[in-house]
This record gives sequence, structure tokens and C-alpha cells, in this order.
Amino acid sequence: MSARMPEYVVVTGASAGIGAATARELARRGFHVLAGVRRDRDADALRADGIEPVILDVTEPDHIARLAARLDDGSRAGGLRALVNNAAIQLNAPVETLPMSEWRRQFEVNLFGQIAVTQALLPALLRHSGRVINISSVGGRVAMPAYGPYAGTKFALEAVSDSLRREVTPLGVHVVVVEPGAVRTRMASRVAATANELAAAMSPEQRDRYGRLIQATNAHSAAHAPNGRPPEDAARVIAKAVTAAKPRTRYTVGRDAALITRLTRVLPDRVLDRVLGASLRPHYAKAAPSLR
Repeated sequence: MSARMPEYVVVTGASAGIGAATARELARRGFHVLAGVRRDRDADALRADGIEPVILDVTEPDHIARLAARLDDGSRAGGLRALVNNAAIQLNAPVETLPMSEWRRQFEVNLFGQIAVTQALLPALLRHSGRVINISSVGGRVAMPAYGPYAGTKFALEAVSDSLRREVTPLGVHVVVVEPGAVRTRMASRVAATANELAAAMSPEQRDRYGRLIQATNAHSAAHAPNGRPPEDAARVIAKAVTAAKPRTRYTVGRDAALITRLTRVLPDRVLDRVLGASLRPHYAKAAPSLR
């Protein structure tokens, strides 16, 4: 791409983790990356050759409109090669206990925000035969106990991706889903703390019902976190989805994601329930923990 204007790639949720690693990987490959961040200090930390941080909260229509306007100018140069929808939050709690305001907040960020950005940038992608890369999760294929809110957004993102792919592939735009398994990011370290905060707000009856489950899911996550892939591994997979001449419709990141996605295709629901239950069982405390 050195002989012509660099192509643009938009990466949402680029402050840290997979998003930041992806911005750096794509810039290294010669793209001009518009990296969405929410704070000025994150922009300062990320700014580098080929990386142009932009303030972008995917739930703020004004932010999205400014990004689309920026690309209306830039797309006349190198064109918009790809949109990487990576922004996400994760709230883990049993279905009964998570307040509806928190359900709505998670869907606003993880699903509706991604759709809003996609709608705004599709005209530029259509003009230049670009592609949409939606960052889902292994949680978009299987929902562990207490992962219902997060998995719900990712299942929905997978469905929207399938529908969008069937709508725009005939128009020259590829739609790709990337499904990471365990990745060592700041988000992973925050999940348990947030789960405990949500648990502390539960009623005594709810704590009796779900206290040990929350402890087990936190312990399960902590036990697997050290074996997670570095975010740079996910970034390389995402870069492949951006650059491949004929990208696959789905890519996984990590052996755990590859294994789980295969199991979901072949195991009956009740058998899969038992497999997931067995993976949690060693992490249950013998007595219910105090969540007060």
C-alpha cells in the first residue's frame, strides 16, 4: 500500500486489550487506523504512526456522526477497508438478579452501539467494497451460568452478523465474526470485581440461591485467565479477517474457543449442560461465601 494512499480501518473500543493490539497490528501493516477511545488520556497513550485516536462512545450518536463525517473526507483518499466492531462491556450475574437498567446498558454498548456504527459507516464500506468485522466471543456460542447478560449480547451480535452478511455480500461487502476464547485483557480482570459488586446488591434470598454460583464462576475465570491468549494473538486473527482476499465467515481465537464451538455443534443441550456443570464443580466453595 506504500505506492498509494493508505486505506482506513475503524476500530471501536481501542483503549486497551484486543482493540489497542488490533490498532497497532493494522497500523504496522500499513493501514491508517481510526481508533475509537472514550478518554483523552487513552488517545494520548495510543497515538502513533498510522493510528489516529478518535473520541468514540458507541452509545453517543454525536460521536458516531463525527466519525462518519471524518470518513466522508478520508474515504475519498484511501477508502474505508474495514470496520472492526470491538467495543464491549461485560456484566456477569444470574438472570434473576441483574437490574433491567444494567441489562439495557450492556445491550446498548455490545449490540445497539455496534449496529449504530455499522449503519453510519456502511455507505463508505459499500463504496469501497470494504468489510465489517464483528468481535463476538466464545460466549456467542455457549452461555455459562451467570453469563446470560453478556452472552445474550454476543448471541444477538452473531445473529445480526449472519443477517447482515446475507444482505451485503451480494453488494461486495464481507461480514466476518471473530470469536475469542480466553484472552488476557483488563476486561477479564474487571469481570470478577463487577460480579461481586452486583452480588452485593442482591437480596438475601438471592444471595442464598446464587452466592456459591457467583463464587464458582469467578474462581473458574481466575483459574483460566493465566492460560488465556495475549491480545496480540487476537489482533493477528482480526488482521487476517481484514486482509484475506476471501475471508471466512467466522474465525476463533485460541484452542478453547475452537473446541467449545465444535462441541456446541455436536452435543445435545443436556449433555452440554453437564459438561459445563462439571467444569464449574471444582470451583465451588464448601460453604456459601459472604457477599455482604
